[in-house]
Amino acid sequence: MKIPTTLKHKPVIVTENYEQIDGRFHGNTDAKGLSLGLAQWNDRGKIDISAKVWRYTGEKWSRQSEELPLHRVLDLSILICRTIEHFREAYRYEDLYNPDEPVIDRIGLQGDAMTVAVSTDNDKIKEDIKLFSQALSQDDELIGERLSTLSAILKELGY
Repeated sequence: MKIPTTLKHKPVIVTENYEQIDGRFHGNTDAKGLSLGLAQWNDRGKIDISAKVWRYTGEKWSRQSEELPLHRVLDLSILICRTIEHFREAYRYEDLYNPDEPVIDRIGLQGDAMTVAVSTDNDKIKEDIKLFSQALSQDDELIGERLSTLSAILKELGY
């Protein structure tokens, strides 16, 4: 299925077969494509690049398609990596985290820091963190394959 080029987000680089590789949803997903392109929120004279997940309902392109600035995609990647790192050692804690120190990491970015922490405001955190850990464990192979690929590409780029 071809990603539309007539909408506000203007695709430049595309993956049009995303439904075939969408993790555990492959073959049964409304996420039909990914693109990097010119952001829909661009103002005259100011150009931003965004990443977009294109969703198709079977009849039309969905308004639930997501568009993110590239730095947010990378911030989510950083969050995912720190989360995986936490859960590799989480078995040491009865509740899979230290309630006395719920902050997992503070990562310096742009003169401040992104705080990665367990959501202690969630009143069902003890149950939800166990479910999260199980889901993360079940998807370990899918996520691991993507992280290995990302690692190799980052090394090629000199990072």
